[in-house]
Amino acid sequence: MQSPDSPSMAPEQGAAESAPVRSRPWTPSRKSIALLVLVLGVLTATGPLATDMYLPAFPEITRDLGTSEARVQLTLTAMMLGLAVGQLVIGPMSDAFGRRVPLLAGVAVFTVTSVLCVFVPNVTLFIVVRFVQGMAGAAGAVIARAVVRDLFEGDAAVRFFSRLALVMMLAPLLAPLAGSQLLLVGPWQVSFWVLAVMAALSFVLVLLWLPESLPVEDRRRRGPRALLSTVGGLVRQPRFMGPVLTLGLSFGMLFTYVSAFSFVAQTEFGASPQLYAGLFAVNALGMMAGTQANGFLVGRVETLRRLGLGLMLALASVGVLVVLALTGVASLWMIVTLLAFMMFSVGFIMPNATVTALDGQPATVAGTASALMGALQFSLGGGVASLAGLTASGEPSLVSMSVVMVSAAGLALVAYVWSVRSKVR
Repeated sequence: MQSPDSPSMAPEQGAAESAPVRSRPWTPSRKSIALLVLVLGVLTATGPLATDMYLPAFPEITRDLGTSEARVQLTLTAMMLGLAVGQLVIGPMSDAFGRRVPLLAGVAVFTVTSVLCVFVPNVTLFIVVRFVQGMAGAAGAVIARAVVRDLFEGDAAVRFFSRLALVMMLAPLLAPLAGSQLLLVGPWQVSFWVLAVMAALSFVLVLLWLPESLPVEDRRRRGPRALLSTVGGLVRQPRFMGPVLTLGLSFGMLFTYVSAFSFVAQTEFGASPQLYAGLFAVNALGMMAGTQANGFLVGRVETLRRLGLGLMLALASVGVLVVLALTGVASLWMIVTLLAFMMFSVGFIMPNATVTALDGQPATVAGTASALMGALQFSLGGGVASLAGLTASGEPSLVSMSVVMVSAAGLALVAYVWSVRSKVR
């Protein structure tokens, strides 16, 4: 492999057109890797923080803006749809123009929209601003992964992603806890001031410390026709679309819980924002435990079997939940226990579905496949979760939440069976 400091291959050489030699402009030292994990971890955690931190304040936002709970829930759906659209836009931009410029632009817009969320006069404008905020927040997740791909290869990349995953897992765990405590300090707008300050600090860190990781010779601009052709080829592959639909529908199950449980716990069961945040943290620990259990089984149980195990556990847990909800015998602790099992299953589903979808895809389309997978994941997640609010009162309930979750889990299992059968054929 060519040294990072050596000159790139001359244009006259025949192989240069098809396989240019990479010349990395910057290689992190061992001492700088910890800081790199911190910076990229903060960028990647921007989306989860923006979605989860204000969840305990949903009832207060409903009263403050004089709207319904279902409309407030749409602000979360708009954020997720923005994350989906943003990945499709920002991913190709970073391949064409490098990593720094789109990243700095995304973080700057995210900072501005966080401030705008503080001053929204009605829920309609709140929904619009959250969509834009989601598009901007996608820059952190997409480009952080791209930077790791630029700088690391093989086992080094696996180790770095493992460290980054730990930071990413802590974000949804700590965000509702932080949000509930901020409600003791001030109104719901304080959460968005905190997001704005964090985004501004991230902007400064990227501007002053994170160099460009994509060399000019590695940048590629694809026209709309070439991009659509690549996407069309991926969509026609059951071995790709099956796991992607499994992932998206499972994320819809997860996101229905995330968006509706705040109303269910506080409105139907009288939980305080602080108790809700504690219950949310318990369930997040369930997902972390599932991730660790899945890692232990790597090399012992094949990927498709681990994925199937997670899907069956998810369907069983939310199946029991919907029975308890329909019979009216569910207690808050019964619900939390079943949701913890569901979150444990997510620790199996997410990584295994991702690996199954991308496995075997050539490097020339891996980036587009990753962006398409992320976009479908967030769009399906946001769309499925919004169904929980389609009740007679316009507010999500335990029954509507559990029915949507079990439907999404069942469809995810169907998509998994479809992909397995197509692979066998």
